[in-house]
Amino acid sequence: MITKNQVKYIQSLGQKKPRDIENRFIAEGPKLVNELLTAENCRIVQLFALKEWRDENPNTGNLTEVIELSDAELEKISQLTTPNQVLAVIEKIQWKNDPETKGNISLVLDTIQDPGNMGTIIRLADWFGVKNIFCSADCADVYSPKVVQASMGSISRVRVEYTDILSWLKENNGVRIYAAVLDGKDITKMEKITEGIIVIGNESKGINTEMLKLANVQITIPGKGKAESLNAAVATGIILSHLV
Repeated sequence: MITKNQVKYIQSLGQKKPRDIENRFIAEGPKLVNELLTAENCRIVQLFALKEWRDENPNTGNLTEVIELSDAELEKISQLTTPNQVLAVIEKIQWKNDPETKGNISLVLDTIQDPGNMGTIIRLADWFGVKNIFCSADCADVYSPKVVQASMGSISRVRVEYTDILSWLKENNGVRIYAAVLDGKDITKMEKITEGIIVIGNESKGINTEMLKLANVQITIPGKGKAESLNAAVATGIILSHLV
């Protein structure tokens, strides 16, 4: 049984301001929740689940509370079009060490505002072993339900930081910076890299001009058709597949 106050509280976590105040976010669905349950740096505060999920998952770790609820109750708190068995309230992830750019490949995202793109890029970074993503302040919130959903658990393995990207790039100019543009160096003819900062810009506006000036290499994905540009997440996947 879930109370009205609990319903209001969980619904509020669909918005950024309450998430920031409470330092918590929500995740939904068996696959995503089960993955976060086993993540070392995730603390599940509450679980709201249908009986069928509880029966299939008797061991839920050191949780403070597990509440069984009906389909109708789950629908009230779900952010999904079709609610899916279980919803978790989770503390925002605490990372133990400072992010390191030396000897690593990092992603920089400039104004990636679509939550689906953001979540997919996090998942792609995880697939290609990229541990750190640095975002401009106007990127989509990593703890937005849509971003969390699209990341499919990769938010527990890829660190996402929000910062003044222009200043950050200047501070990290000891690492080679690659900027994705429409008329740069053909990535299919480039060697693999083991260290670097790859900057991905907004799908319609591209990379901020001042940031672009800081790039050591401008790179591009060669195209054969007439499409004006690529989806930011698709472009990120192609670039990582060639360079990493």
